[in-house]
Amino acid sequence: MLRACSTNVDNLDAGRWETLLTSACVVEEPMPLPYALLLLAVLGYAEYAYGAWWTAAVFLFGHTTATLLVYGALRRTADHETRRALDVGASYGLNAVLGALTSALPHGTVRNAARAGLLALAARPVLRRERTFTDAGHLVALGIGIGVSVAADCLSGSHRRKIALT
Repeated sequence: MLRACSTNVDNLDAGRWETLLTSACVVEEPMPLPYALLLLAVLGYAEYAYGAWWTAAVFLFGHTTATLLVYGALRRTADHETRRALDVGASYGLNAVLGALTSALPHGTVRNAARAGLLALAARPVLRRERTFTDAGHLVALGIGIGVSVAADCLSGSHRRKIALT
């Protein structure tokens, strides 16, 4: 079942695009309790603050976009083992929602520091010698979420200017 749900290179090359959805719904092994609590806290707060549809949209957008970007990078360069690696779980979606939630922080220094700090934490594993493609995927997904947050900032800022002008 895990192989059938995995968004690995072989599955996506074979046209199994449904794995873009199924992979986020299964895990390879039981989640460690701290990770499960973080997942519940981030998704729960996002749903409370912005609603279920927003949370689901950001989760799925971040998960699928990060997966496709990693797939694009691995498609021509991955060895046989990497092409068949299990790639399942909610971590890309979680990182995207976490990044998008930075828009809930106060404007200015606090928000920018949180964004920079999260990106630094996510970049650290990518800089290690033993990095994996999922480390890069986590960084990409977080960046996507922060991009959603910045876009929301821009949209809300232009909306406020329109109100002030009228």
